[in-house]
Amino acid sequence: MSEDVISNALIIVLGVMFFILMILVVVFLVLKTRESSSNKQGKKDKLKQNDKKLNNESTISNSYTKQSIMDFMDFDKVEDNMIVQRKGKRYLMVVECQGVNYDLMSNMEKVAVEEGFQQFLNTLRHPIQIYIQTRTINLEGSISNYKSRVNEIEERYRRMMFEYNNMKNSEEYTQEELDRYLFELTKQRNMLEYGRDIVQDTEKMSLNKSVLNKKYYIIISYYAEENTDEGKYGIEEIRNMAFSELYTKAQSIIRTLSACSISGKILSSKELIELLYVAYNRDESETFGIDKAMRAGYDDLYSTAPDVFEKKIKALDQVVHDRAVDLANQTVDKVKSKAQQKAEQKEGDLEDLIKQMAEIIIGDNRNYIGPDVAVEAINELENSKEEGEDNNNEKVKKETRGRKKKTTNA
Repeated sequence: MSEDVISNALIIVLGVMFFILMILVVVFLVLKTRESSSNKQGKKDKLKQNDKKLNNESTISNSYTKQSIMDFMDFDKVEDNMIVQRKGKRYLMVVECQGVNYDLMSNMEKVAVEEGFQQFLNTLRHPIQIYIQTRTINLEGSISNYKSRVNEIEERYRRMMFEYNNMKNSEEYTQEELDRYLFELTKQRNMLEYGRDIVQDTEKMSLNKSVLNKKYYIIISYYAEENTDEGKYGIEEIRNMAFSELYTKAQSIIRTLSACSISGKILSSKELIELLYVAYNRDESETFGIDKAMRAGYDDLYSTAPDVFEKKIKALDQVVHDRAVDLANQTVDKVKSKAQQKAEQKEGDLEDLIKQMAEIIIGDNRNYIGPDVAVEAINELENSKEEGEDNNNEKVKKETRGRKKKTTNA
């Protein structure tokens, strides 16, 4: 009876365990199905986000037009020798001033300049802005003019040389006339050589990028809000009033600056464009100047300078290259020094190595030279080795005493 009860209990327990196992399998399958469906939905959402991002990027690239660049600039346009800003709300006129070398003046001249500058400050009734722009001197135009002049002189010299040879061959001219023409020919040749030297020296000077020139400007501004009846006038009338007002102020400044021996002029529209171009393209303005840009038809080229991050990457690449070269040289020198130390150490132990090799050779040939002779030869080698060590120790002691003696005397 007891065995039947035990067997029934085991059957019940196994049934319960099997039922629990089936429940766990069903739960696992449900969780796995949900996980796979969530992964698929996540992939779909990710693809939708990527498509949306691409669409936004394409929209941004399409909207990046010339107008967005104009919004970035600090001016709208240049016209009538004025810089127009804030959609016609502000106008600027620029006066370029030629400086004087104050240090080379006498005391009286310095006093006159200071009095003139004081008068200039006292006559100011409107705000001004002083702007200094440093430029690399561009000698390309001067070199081109020099070369054209030299070519003219060379052509004239060739014609005169041809005429002189014809005069000599014709034998119709006296020696005095030939000498006079030869004198003019020599003057022309000297002028040609002098012109060539000037061109060569100027070309060498143009290679030096540290030749700089400072330009000084006074900027005068006019605001459309200064006119109380702004709403009664159109854009054209406001521009005419701005030009009249700025021109009057600029001429007044030029007259008062003349008392300081400073000459000035109002920049034209082309000169204003060059001023702005250099301000926005400091690094590349001399390599690709405004004249070249205008001739190339790049009217919409506002900045030719490389991106600042590209400059940084280039500088970092150069730093990596320089440091790599230094590390390579140091490593090679270090390896060379180790090899040199090993060679010196081996050179110092050369005698001991020779004696050790000699003992090995004697021991290997003991049967041929005889045991007694081999033992005596080995003892002789050991005695000579001990004597060498004693000599080395004595030498070291002498050097140590000499160093101590020098230290004591010092």
